[in-house]
Amino acid sequence: MTCPFCGNIEDRVIDSRESREGDSIRRRRQCTACEKRFTTYERIDEVPYMVIKKDGRREKFDRTKVLNGLMRACEKRPISMVKLSDLVSQVEVRVTESPDREITTTEVGEFLMDTLKAIDKIAYVRFASVYRDFQDEEAFFAELRKLDKSSH
Repeated sequence: MTCPFCGNIEDRVIDSRESREGDSIRRRRQCTACEKRFTTYERIDEVPYMVIKKDGRREKFDRTKVLNGLMRACEKRPISMVKLSDLVSQVEVRVTESPDREITTTEVGEFLMDTLKAIDKIAYVRFASVYRDFQDEEAFFAELRKLDKSSH
């Protein structure tokens, strides 16, 4: 830490205490050059993980939102909540490992569709119909034909 009094970068920690809320650590330091004391605080990095929507808006990553979308697609299908939770965790890892702390909803959607296609074709079609926003039955049937061709 740089001493606020003399600008020296060498100091020693005299005392450390956790805040009452438990969200920061208060440190009393003493400069090795001028010997004056000062206080610093350490806090957890609170920059949120973000998703970039198709229209360019940014939104905080919401694990619950992803899980709810999967649950709707997998309703009455033989897919366990453990499996769905695992899928959401995989998406969350992709976001947290991103150097920009951001991921596009397109990347999230494509990853989930690829995974669902391997797990349950019906859940995949349900998810794809919402995600790809099929405007008419022809778009829906075209997706079914693609799915049928890829499974042969």
